Amino acid sequence: MGNNTEVYWHEHMVSRAEREVLNGHKGCVIWFTGLSASGKSTIANTLDHKLSQNRVHCAVLDGDNVRHSLNAGTQMLRENHGNDFAERFGLGFSAIDREENIRRIGAVANLFSQAGMIAITAFISPYRIDRDRVRNTLLPGEFIEIFVDTPISVCEARDPKGLYKKARAGELKGFTGIDDPYEPPVSPEMVLFGGEKTPDVLANEVISFLKHNAIIEK
Repeated sequence: MGNNTEVYWHEHMVSRAEREVLNGHKGCVIWFTGLSASGKSTIANTLDHKLSQNRVHCAVLDGDNVRHSLNAGTQMLRENHGNDFAERFGLGFSAIDREENIRRIGAVANLFSQAGMIAITAFISPYRIDRDRVRNTLLPGEFIEIFVDTPISVCEARDPKGLYKKARAGELKGFTGIDDPYEPPVSPEMVLFGGEKTPDVLANEVISFLKHNAIIEK
């Protein structure tokens, strides 16, 4: 079975259109991207709360949470599954590991969207090519890229995990925005200014976008 290449796609008996009718809204992927501490996760969770209150079927995929499960690191996997398994499947923060991290998340978010749900993701996802690859797996209008444009000075002032401080001290290598690049989107569907407005106001801006584009009801 290990070398079996006969893997085929199976169509579901319940179509996406039928699921969207049941849910009362369209499925899509809302992809928040931005620097660490830009406010991505806070906005994503605020948005999730607001949508859920209005009976919208949605789910948040957050960078840190996913690193505890689907995309666990080698150390975490080593403790539970042994060295060989950890070396094969554990993800770190190298460019290739970040690429695989985003690929996996994109695949999961796509499944949510196909089920007529709104997948809300919050990842730094620093490289344009990785975000564009996810976009290309989805239908036109289904991938909503939202750039949380927060100045790095504001992100450093927040620094809730102390990561910028460690990166500046040379204790943390390959940190996005310090010694590793962040490539902002060229043509995102939305830009949110995380240093100027509250998460509540920004979440409402996203909801207005979803209503204007007939993803959810007005």
